Amino acid sequence: MPTPTKPDFTRPALAPGLLGAVALVAGVALLDTGAFIIFRYVVSIFALIMIVFAFRARAWWAIVLLAAIAVLWNPVVVIPLDGQPWAALQFVAAFVFIVVGVLVKVPTERTTS
Repeated sequence: MPTPTKPDFTRPALAPGLLGAVALVAGVALLDTGAFIIFRYVVSIFALIMIVFAFRARAWWAIVLLAAIAVLWNPVVVIPLDGQPWAALQFVAAFVFIVVGVLVKVPTERTTS
């Protein structure tokens, strides 16, 4: 039986990306309620977490997309968007979260023995 080897990369942004996408899709139902502020916090925090992983992976394109999501879903300084464009942006951001989570690969550190 061959000796298992360490993988060359990890996908640390996958879990926050999937959780953020679930939060975005669930948040569509609560767009016009006061509880939507919770989803703004969740989405912006997951976007910031994923920015750190994208930086470690040197995926500059992902940093730009995630920074835009973090700014738009920022609960402190709210950008006034509502209606159909905001609902559409929820699904676009969910797609971005999933794509970034799958494509961002952080190389593992190799130790020589």
